Amino acid sequence: MIVSVFSSRAYERTILDEACSPAHTLRHHEVGLDASTASLAAGAGAVCAFVNDRIDAACLSQLARLGVRGVAMRCAGFNNVDLREAERLGIAIARVPAYSPHAVAEHTAALLLTLNRKTHRAYNRVREQNFSLDGLMGFDLHGKVVGVIGTGKIGECFARIMLGFGCRVIASDPAPSRECEGLGVRYAELDELLRQADVVSLHCPLTPTTRHLLDERRLVLLKPGAYVLNTGRGALIDTKALIGALKGGRLGGVGLDVYEEEADLFFRDLSGEVLRDDVFARLMTFPNVLITGHQGFLTREAMANIAATTRANLDGIESGTVPESNRPPRP
Repeated sequence: MIVSVFSSRAYERTILDEACSPAHTLRHHEVGLDASTASLAAGAGAVCAFVNDRIDAACLSQLARLGVRGVAMRCAGFNNVDLREAERLGIAIARVPAYSPHAVAEHTAALLLTLNRKTHRAYNRVREQNFSLDGLMGFDLHGKVVGVIGTGKIGECFARIMLGFGCRVIASDPAPSRECEGLGVRYAELDELLRQADVVSLHCPLTPTTRHLLDERRLVLLKPGAYVLNTGRGALIDTKALIGALKGGRLGGVGLDVYEEEADLFFRDLSGEVLRDDVFARLMTFPNVLITGHQGFLTREAMANIAATTRANLDGIESGTVPESNRPPRP
């Protein structure tokens, strides 16, 4: 089967090609998938899409007219897919529900440690032979309260890491994890968690209910000097409200691997262009904000797992038997 791969990047092409051959021939396109680029899938039986592709009704309608039978997402999230329209058109949607929860959880810990101990600033100083320690003071993680919002596989991994540092972990999730409870994680209502935590980390999916989960009202609930981490989905945080909290000096630090308008920025080299996103530009002016470009998933192990599951999903799309575990919940 011919497969059109959208938002394709050099770091993944060889891994995907090796995993999917010889059963599938992959045609790689650097552009993202949306209604304006769907025509590139002409002649393909399936498309392979990524986290910021816009697979709405208009896009799906074009794919259906081209005879595309399925969309294989190279990520766990599916908030960018119109599932109802896909079902109506008979287009199968598959995803990678778990690739390496350790990869994202460990990246979250890296953001926290970097922000706290300011190793990014120290690195630049030492390269300039500036060995001053002024402005580099952090705090002991040991004994601090870490709030984990969402305790699926990634949230559970992050909780384990924080427990290993000697932190007290509290969590909020509509479906508490027995594994987390067995580790000593205490569950609480979200507002209570925000009031108690020294560090808050977001690991929940983006749904209509969780969109702007951290808004102006909830950011005010945070302890003065609290740290906020988001390696889930950008729109879990109201960015303008976050900027307000940073301007007010309420937050100790913010670590982001995602951004709610990242589709126009991330996964591309824009170093020679003018940054047109004023909100993002303002966010980067704060010395206690650390942003990475959605790289939490980027480990060798995770990429190998993504490729293997994508191969299985493409096999399922071709045969009409996508594994139920890899399908998004029915709309």
